Amino acid sequence: MDNFSFRNPTKLIFGKGVLEQLKTEVPKYGRKVLLVYGGGSIKRTGLYDQVRQILDDLHAEVSELAGVEPNPRLTTVKRGIDICATEDIQFLLAVGGGSVIDCTKAIAAGVRFDGDPWAFVTGKERVRDALPFGTVLTLAATGSEMNANSVITNWDTHEKYGWNSPLVYPSFSILDPSFTFSVPKNQTIYGICDIMSHVFEHYFHPTGHTPLQDRLCESILQTVMEAAPKLVNDLNNYDLRETILYCGTMALNGMVSMGFAGDWATHNIEHAVSAVYDIPHGGGLAVIFPNWMKHNLDVNVARFRQLAERVFHVDSEGKSDRDVALEGIEALRRFWTSIGAPSRLADYDIDDSKLDLMADQAMAQGEFGQFKKLNKEDVQEILRASL
Repeated sequence: MDNFSFRNPTKLIFGKGVLEQLKTEVPKYGRKVLLVYGGGSIKRTGLYDQVRQILDDLHAEVSELAGVEPNPRLTTVKRGIDICATEDIQFLLAVGGGSVIDCTKAIAAGVRFDGDPWAFVTGKERVRDALPFGTVLTLAATGSEMNANSVITNWDTHEKYGWNSPLVYPSFSILDPSFTFSVPKNQTIYGICDIMSHVFEHYFHPTGHTPLQDRLCESILQTVMEAAPKLVNDLNNYDLRETILYCGTMALNGMVSMGFAGDWATHNIEHAVSAVYDIPHGGGLAVIFPNWMKHNLDVNVARFRQLAERVFHVDSEGKSDRDVALEGIEALRRFWTSIGAPSRLADYDIDDSKLDLMADQAMAQGEFGQFKKLNKEDVQEILRASL
């Protein structure tokens, strides 16, 4: 494995009834709070009222930014920055899923940034400071509650990029599995696909000798696959929600990826697709990832065989490495289809009319991918196979 250093400063507060810990965490950072949330589901479930009551009891001065999009937009980030400047905000509290948290990260960095925040999203500038923020998570998917990553969309230019900074780890994250009960079936499925995709992005890397990391990745995949089919048919099962929620955090908080750099090409391709068509991120990943796998099978066929045998329990007796690997990829597709995930971009009414545009968007920052560098022709082939 490669040399590495590791630090994750986020305080994870996990379990039933842990929202009360807002009472001790928020006062550490200031009284002027910006509450950030999405489309209003937290109001329907009563979580909004619970959070506001705690903040009111703390005599916090609360401003609000509502309506964060599923693919959070630069315009919303800028609205949040303006509120912070006008109200002299000291602390941000994100209540929602990964999109709300990603938007909050960009606001936290943008408040202390002299210029257009799109500059640090695109990597042209570096984040040098950020406001502190905490999260109350309502969706198992992105892992944004315990990492320094964020994805922002510029809808005016149809660009969508991931960015990161060690300055935008949440100060704390509150995870009560019961807050995910209200997540509908389709969003639950998308979250499951997103979690598994994060693990696959780690798993396919060019670094040698990562036996423990491999086993950690495989164990998360197996745990998700055991729980997921039960959960999609029993959405209010606390134990199943708890399992998936914890897997989502562990899949992307750095714990399984020490000592190597994961691939992340599939995420880059999906970002290009959803920047053009605004589709659910997890759904796009479910469509694209098996086709990325087939496209790159011969880069390291033994690694695909290992995944097929250990995670999908493919019987390898008398079969070539390539045949076993292909069976594993097909097993993944069958699993995602069995829980209700999409399998073609056509499921979102996407055809080849904007294929070149999507490929160009994916290539905007040059060739990408750690497992195998992809060029525009590679991206076009993967997208065509995904239609």
